[in-house]
Amino acid sequence: MVARGPRPRPRCGRRSATGTTRSAGRSSPASVWPGTPEVCRHLAWFGAPRSVASLVLAPANGLLTQSWAPRRQAHGTVNADGWGIGLHPEDGGAAARWRSDKPMWSDTNLVSMAPHLRAGRVVAAVRSASEGMPADATAAAPFLHDGWLVSHNGKVDRGAVGPSLAAESACDAALLAARVVAAGPHRVGATLHEVAVGDPAARLNLLLLSRDELLATRWGDTLFLRRDDEGVLVASEPDDDAGWEEVPDRHLVTVTGAGVRVEPLATH
Repeated sequence: MVARGPRPRPRCGRRSATGTTRSAGRSSPASVWPGTPEVCRHLAWFGAPRSVASLVLAPANGLLTQSWAPRRQAHGTVNADGWGIGLHPEDGGAAARWRSDKPMWSDTNLVSMAPHLRAGRVVAAVRSASEGMPADATAAAPFLHDGWLVSHNGKVDRGAVGPSLAAESACDAALLAARVVAAGPHRVGATLHEVAVGDPAARLNLLLLSRDELLATRWGDTLFLRRDDEGVLVASEPDDDAGWEEVPDRHLVTVTGAGVRVEPLATH
C-alpha cells in the first residue's frame, strides 16, 4: 500500500460528473472536492542526487502524508486532485515530469518507481482543485517553461493573471506559471505584485527550478527551508527532521551552488 493512513472522505456528498457521490478514489476526472480552495503542498530539492522516494514518500510528514493529512494547510484539508514530480536529470538531459490526476496515495506505480528516480534538482506537488478548475493531469504541477519547472501553492483569480497561449492548462496555477516565466523568473517579485493588484487576496507561493537555480516565494501560505551538508530542501510544511526555518511572508528564497539567500520580494 502507498498510503500510511486512512483514505480521507469528502466533507459533503456533491454529485460527481458520473452521477455518483465522489469518493477518495476519484469517481471522475472531472470531479473536484466541493468547496475547497485550490491549494497545493509542494517541495523542491537542490543539492546532491537523492531518490524521489527519500524526498516524497519516506518522511513521516512528507508529501505523501500531506496529500491526505497536511498539518499546516490553512486553506483546505485534502490534496487529492492529482500530483506531479519533475526533475532535471543528472546526465544533463531535458527536464522530465510525471503527473497524474489521481490522489498520490492511490498510485501504486509511484511507490514502486520512486526509489529508482534520482536527481539533485527535484520538485514535487500534490493538488487540491477549486470548483470550476480543470481536474486532469495537465493541471497538476510542475509546469514546464523554457527549462523551468514551476509549482504554485495557492489561489489566484485568472482574470488578474491574464490569458496565455503558453499555459499548459486553463487553471490559475498554469496561467501564473506561464506568465512568471514569460516575464522572466528573476522578475518574479515584480510579476507577483502586478498580479496582486488585480487580486489582493491572491496566495502566490511559487517554486521555480532550473538546473542551476531554485527560486521559492512565500506569499500568503506557509513555506519552510532546511539546509544540510548535501543541499537545501524547500517545502510548504516541514517533515519531522530538525533544522527547519520558516520563511517570512512576502519573501524570496534563492538557492544556487554558491549558497542560499532569503530576502523580501522585489516590487519592480
